Amino acid sequence: MPSPQLRGDLVAFAAALCVIAAAAVTGHLLNRAGAPLFADSAPIFGFWSPHAGPGTLPALVTAVAVVVFGPALAERLSWPLLLAAGYAGSLCWTLFLALVEGWRDGIALRLTHEPEYLHDVPRVTDIPAMLSGFTDHILAFQPDSWTVHVSGHPPGVLLLYVWLDRIGLGGGTEAGVLSLLVGSLAAVAVAVTVRALAGGDAARAAVPFLVLFPGAVWVGVSADGVFMGVVATGVALFTLGATGRGVRADAAAVAGGVLLGWGIFLNYGLVLMAPFVIGVALLTRRVRPLVLGAAGAVAVVAAFAVAGFWWLDGYHLVVERYYQGEFALRPYSYWVWGNVGALLLSAGPVAAVIARRAAVTRTAVAVPVAAAAVAVLAADISGLSKAEVERIWLPFAVWFCAGAALLPRAHRRGWLAVQAVTALAVNHLVVTNW
Repeated sequence: MPSPQLRGDLVAFAAALCVIAAAAVTGHLLNRAGAPLFADSAPIFGFWSPHAGPGTLPALVTAVAVVVFGPALAERLSWPLLLAAGYAGSLCWTLFLALVEGWRDGIALRLTHEPEYLHDVPRVTDIPAMLSGFTDHILAFQPDSWTVHVSGHPPGVLLLYVWLDRIGLGGGTEAGVLSLLVGSLAAVAVAVTVRALAGGDAARAAVPFLVLFPGAVWVGVSADGVFMGVVATGVALFTLGATGRGVRADAAAVAGGVLLGWGIFLNYGLVLMAPFVIGVALLTRRVRPLVLGAAGAVAVVAAFAVAGFWWLDGYHLVVERYYQGEFALRPYSYWVWGNVGALLLSAGPVAAVIARRAAVTRTAVAVPVAAAAVAVLAADISGLSKAEVERIWLPFAVWFCAGAALLPRAHRRGWLAVQAVTALAVNHLVVTNW
């Protein structure tokens, strides 16, 4: 007979599969009935189209290799070498999943379409003028409106791609490669955070799960992959500051605050990284790092304010812009739970198992998992995240992997295989829009 804990895990896993299936079946029926879901493969934003591509075989080989050898290697490698291997593995996994669509459609052209940020880069001939006048172009139905993604985000994203353009890296390929390189940093950042909070064994358990993170389907490539890498690194630096002492720790806390402050100028929703900072602060019971981190974040806010962009003004206009568009018609009654199905495909169904274990334990490794759950719940209830959350919630979803140490050692390879199969199935059955 399975133990009570294993029975609980299997119930959580079965519940996750039921939510995914219910969201898919209900989405299909609602689409057939003409409901304005605006997601042909709901709860995923994309359309059903079984396919394979150049990345299929390498992705399969990577998945098998990590499942078979990953846990043992994670226990044996030195810490620096493990971080390097984790980053390389995550980068390869993300790249190969993107290449299932081919180099052209999967990477080079992915960020060049009309709704994307690169579309508006040529409009920016004066960066200070762009920042000071950014809010004038957020609302729709005016001839000089920003394109959909630019108007829906603070100016930090557009500024990033403008900077790339200024140094001669302004094409779609360069933007796609940036998503791969920066997004893969999350595998390192989450592992570093877990080690600082809960020790080396917990971090080593997380690395294979971070490498085979199912959300890599959307990291490669989307700007949200960049957001994930930036704020995950911010949390890691802040955590090093909160758990360390001396000048280096103080500098890490400030740098973490700067990156997290920059994060809210990449995506308004990344204010919901606050639970991660609060969780670390409560766990370490130290005020100094919190003050230093806040100072770093405030410096970023002040810099944008001096440049002429006030975050709250942009946020209120974005909410207004959202209700100007047809996507606001998406039914909350479906997406408020359909979003959970999308999250369970992005974070992987094992997230439900990890969340269940985190809810009944009082170990430090449960803190980032709990923070991720709080952030997702707040975003979901807001009604401003109806669909596309498999991409939008990447900065939260990746943190469920932090709790891999909560899974029994004997079961980790099996759960790791579940994560890999989830990513491969989604990537080969659905052509995602991002």
